[in-house]
Amino acid sequence: MTPHPAPQAASRTTLLPRRDPDAPRDLVGIGIGPCNLSLAALAQPLPELDAVFYEQRPGFSWHPGLLIEGSTIQVPFLADLVSLADPTSPWSFLNYLRTRERLFPFYFAERFHIERAEYDAYCRWAARNLPGLRFGHQVDALRWNPERALFEVDFTQLDAEGEADALGRAYTRNLVLGVGTVPHVPAPLKPMVDAEGLPVVHAADYLDHREELLAAGHITVVGSGQSGAEIFLDLLRRRPAGEERLHWIGRSPAFSPMEYSKLGLEHFTPDYTRYFHALAEPVRDRLVGAQWQLHKAVDAGTLAAIHDELYRRTLNGGWPDAVLTPGVRVRTAGRIAGNKIELHLEHLDESSRSRLATDAVVLATGYQQRPLDRLLAGLDPYMRRDAGERPRIDADFRLVLDPSVTGSVYVQNAELHTHGVGAPDLGLAAWRGATILNSLTGKDPYPLPTRTAFTTFGLREPHSAVPQARHSTQRLTPLVEEK
Repeated sequence: MTPHPAPQAASRTTLLPRRDPDAPRDLVGIGIGPCNLSLAALAQPLPELDAVFYEQRPGFSWHPGLLIEGSTIQVPFLADLVSLADPTSPWSFLNYLRTRERLFPFYFAERFHIERAEYDAYCRWAARNLPGLRFGHQVDALRWNPERALFEVDFTQLDAEGEADALGRAYTRNLVLGVGTVPHVPAPLKPMVDAEGLPVVHAADYLDHREELLAAGHITVVGSGQSGAEIFLDLLRRRPAGEERLHWIGRSPAFSPMEYSKLGLEHFTPDYTRYFHALAEPVRDRLVGAQWQLHKAVDAGTLAAIHDELYRRTLNGGWPDAVLTPGVRVRTAGRIAGNKIELHLEHLDESSRSRLATDAVVLATGYQQRPLDRLLAGLDPYMRRDAGERPRIDADFRLVLDPSVTGSVYVQNAELHTHGVGAPDLGLAAWRGATILNSLTGKDPYPLPTRTAFTTFGLREPHSAVPQARHSTQRLTPLVEEK
């Protein structure tokens, strides 16, 4: 693809003719997280594609509660919105640096993994400058209209305070769902999160509550993945030596390093994604649970930093007041002595039980897919499901629908059960977006590689080419800006 002109800083938009609200779009995206932001960036240079993306939040924000100073994303900077599909795109991270006159400092910094705060700033820059993004728009319902052979999207436009301001409806030939995930709170701890006056917070809100947590006498971090490790390290560094009063527990059998060998990382390639998709459903389900160390463990550098900090605190004799215990689950929890929290613990190997009294709890218990049942209720009669009642999703990331539905519904980061551990990985976002656009347009605007891994994952003959795009005779309308 030829290079595109570089995007400049946000400027006043040129007035365009008012768009007929009943005119159908080619694509409506729901949710503007990194995945749909990537798709919007890749769609922008395609003049024949009329696309709009709706997001309930007032602006782009990526895990603000976890932008801890110095924490880095776990993929190289090339896993930006576009580079692994189109390195000449003006929406690349390198071009972002160029527009900020920071390219040479980055060059000399020699950083392959950038800080989370910088990745967030880069995405916010793209979100401010890309056309077709509608923040403050809450999507309420989706339907297939068989008479018009179009999807209907009902939405509520929100004001600055998040209150309903106006109702609207859009029509589209195709949809893409990128609604992301929500914090997961284990059932035994849900009453504690909702209880008034108890400092029990999910890691997603950590920075908003950090000072309150540090003021607590004893703090417990629950969760042995990357977020738990980063939060434990941050709390450890901020507590006085000898007065740490920290507990770190998690269900996994060890505080294990992420599988980060070069051949191990080939599980995050299109080759493995296609291999995984072709497996039988029971095999896929077994693999997802068994591959936790590929995506739910801890960066080895973070584990080393924790050990270094703990070791430093032994130099003058004694041990830090910190307890790190893997292989532990929280059975129940309750309030004791006013605002104290009691966790009832079970060690999974020993089958032993204990109680832990603490003053504050951080739940680094991960995220789960945002429930789609309400949003997809209008499409439920057309959807095909697997043995586990989950949506069936084809190789091109489309929901498998009744043949009477002539449009397509694509999904992003909701296909772990069909496409494997790469579903939430930022490194596959641009490839997936390019796959969707190739399928949607019936053309090949983004030529994709036929081979991406040295590993051959099965004994069957590997695919020699990427799946063919689904050809479409639909006429695409020119891209115009709503006014």
